[in-house]
Amino acid sequence: MMDTVKKSRHRFKSIANLLGNKAGGQLRQWRYRRNRRLLSVTLSAVLVGVVYWAYWQRHASHFVTTNDAYVIGNLVALKAQTSGTVVDVRVDTTQYAHKGEVLVRLDGLAAKVALEQAEANLAETVRQVETLSSTAESLRQKIAAQEAPLGRTRRDLLRYRSAAQEGAVSAQQIENTEFTVRELEAGIRQTRAELGGAEALIHGVALEHNPKVLQAASALKRAYLDKVRQNIVAPVSGYIAERNIQPGEQVHPDTPLLAIVPLDYLWIEANFLEDELTEVQPGQAAEITVDLYGSGIVYHGEVLGIGAGTGSVFGLLPPDNATGNYIHITERVPVRISLRPEELKAHPLRPGLSAVARIDTRQKGRSVLQPFTATPPESYRTDVYDTQLDGAEALVDKIVKGNRAMARAPI
Repeated sequence: MMDTVKKSRHRFKSIANLLGNKAGGQLRQWRYRRNRRLLSVTLSAVLVGVVYWAYWQRHASHFVTTNDAYVIGNLVALKAQTSGTVVDVRVDTTQYAHKGEVLVRLDGLAAKVALEQAEANLAETVRQVETLSSTAESLRQKIAAQEAPLGRTRRDLLRYRSAAQEGAVSAQQIENTEFTVRELEAGIRQTRAELGGAEALIHGVALEHNPKVLQAASALKRAYLDKVRQNIVAPVSGYIAERNIQPGEQVHPDTPLLAIVPLDYLWIEANFLEDELTEVQPGQAAEITVDLYGSGIVYHGEVLGIGAGTGSVFGLLPPDNATGNYIHITERVPVRISLRPEELKAHPLRPGLSAVARIDTRQKGRSVLQPFTATPPESYRTDVYDTQLDGAEALVDKIVKGNRAMARAPI
């Protein structure tokens, strides 16, 4: 029995030793594999760090990026230039309008009446000036008629005084003749004063350049312009936005009607932190992605200029750090980046869209005091108002000539 127990114990120890040796080997193998994995992960992390460091040093450190960027464009606010009642609205929001196209039409009745009154006023003024010219000429002829008897009376007076020495003429006759001369001279002085007053009103210039005629003509042109401006035209081509006018509304000068947005000239305003702008210069290349199309569509442009101040200094309430508690805040400065017309045409944008801008600072630009920003002549100029007075000059000339002829016609 004891032998059996001893044999069992011996067998159990052998099995335990065998299992212990096997478990120890497995543990050592697990530890070995774990150490290899840790080493691989460490080496991979170090390798990634080295690669990223090299990438940063050779490439990424030369770029500045911001997602505080937006598409910006011109928003042309169209306002009324004269008073009237809206009778026709010919466009609506999102519709495209061509330059010079009539967008809103006013009733024009009050403007028509004002124009007719201005025409009548000009005609009356021309006749008044012509009458003054005729009066001045009549006064000149009257003076000439008065000077003839005055000369004759003066000669008679000289003869009477010569004959008085011989007693041929009485002193009473000489005295009467002297009074006649004085009376005639007084009459001439009075007529010359009247002539001076008439000439002061006509100013000795041609009828067309008379101040009264010019004033009446100016009033007519103003009334004519108000009549023409009853048709409100588009100063530029673009898409209609913010239409807030309806037929029947009464408008006055400066009443906002709608906005026109040209989409062929847009740019990016990217707001970079001030410590990111050390190497940014006008002329450097930039890449832009817009949330509308995602990262698959990349726009290319260049830095045109850097804002003349941070956004805070142009706010409604600029900061005053000299008062109260001061907290240092890194400010943002707007940077203007151009967009290529062909890329805008291929993938149209809208003002206000969010964008991500990245600037390559490796390229040498020029001083921030010499921006590339320029004024496109077609985007900042309109000639639709240049011809609005074309018919006014012809109308003034017609009224002046017609009433001059009537004023001179014999009765």
